[in-house]
Order: sequence, then C-alpha cells, then structure tokens
Amino acid sequence: MTRAIKDEARRRLAAEGADRLSLRAVARELGMVSSALYRYFPSRDDLLTALIVDAYDALGEEAEKASARADDAPPVRRWVEVCRAARAWALAHPHEYALLYGSPVPGYRAPQATVEPASRVAAALIGVVREAHAAGALRFDPRAAELQPEVLRDADRLAEEMCPELPRPVVARLVATWAQLFGLISFEVFGHFTKVVEAREAFFDSNATGLAHSIGLRDEDE
Repeated sequence: MTRAIKDEARRRLAAEGADRLSLRAVARELGMVSSALYRYFPSRDDLLTALIVDAYDALGEEAEKASARADDAPPVRRWVEVCRAARAWALAHPHEYALLYGSPVPGYRAPQATVEPASRVAAALIGVVREAHAAGALRFDPRAAELQPEVLRDADRLAEEMCPELPRPVVARLVATWAQLFGLISFEVFGHFTKVVEAREAFFDSNATGLAHSIGLRDEDE
C-alpha cells in the first residue's frame, strides 16, 4: 500500500506539480478514504519527504553503479561516467528531478532525513577524487586557488565530514564542480538549452571532463 500511495503521488507530481500534491487527491484516486491514507503518511510533508528520499536514493544508486562499473577506468573517465549516470537519470525522471532541484515547494521544509540520500552523488564523485589522490594521480596546483577565510572554514568543515585527506582547495573546488554539474543537468532538463545547444550529449561530456580537470584529475595519457 505504501508503494501504491507513492506511485500515485508520483503520477500526480507529473500531472500537477509538487505544490499541488494533496493527500485527499491521492486517496481519492486509490479509492481510499483520506483517514485511511493518513495511517501511512500523516501529512503531505511526510509523503513529500518519502518521495524526495526515494528520488535521491534512485539518483545516488545510479551514480554509485556507474562508479563501480568504471572502477578500473582512468580517473577522468570514471568521473565522467558518474556524471553521465546522474544526467541519464534526470532526463528519464524529469518530474522527480524537479522535486529535488526545481523550485521549492511552498510551505515544505526538508527534514534531516533527506541529507544523507542527497549526498550520494557527491560522495560518488568524491570517491573518484579520493582514490586518485591516494594513488598520487591528483595533480592540483594549490597556488591556483587561494581561499578566502570564509571559504577555507567551509572547506575545513566539509573535509572533516567527508574527505579529511584531501587538500582544502580541492574540497572547495569539489563543491563548485558539484554545483556546476547540476547546473548543466538542470539547464537541459528544464529546457534552457533549446535553440542554444543541440549536441547535448557531447556538450555535457566535454563540460564534465573540464570539471574533472579543474579538480586535478588527469588520465594516464594526459
């Protein structure tokens, strides 16, 4: 029943958008009284949270699978494969992607339970960088990124949480590449490349490769 409720909610997301999601409407479509649905999801926000966690987990799982499949590939190619997996999932699930990276839902505040699922793609990318660093294959010039004190504090905090062995400029650069990656994906999913970028797959791959280089990742022949 929980799965049926979430499947119907996803259909309504596609038809009407997250801001119009209603437990009563979901119950009506399933032939339930709303009081019965409340046993599974006490509020609209609880249902939204479940959908968000599912979407982040599905997206993260695709990124992790791509990283595992490319485990023996050179660092840049492995990085690009993770980025491609995130893009492919977003294009295949645009309404769920919009729930994660589109306009905020009025009145909804994501709880702590969404934080770990939301970090799975970033963790997959960080894993590529960490392994390259451990192998001595990370060629980042620290002189290329002098960090302001505020940025350094953020980089210190994030490094302690996720990757303490990485140089702080690399950590700061990782945050920027993560934002740029989802900016590329969002522009494509939400139609902003229309009549601007036609060769979208090649454009994406070129930019994903550039992001890898900006962190210091290089393949053996580069």
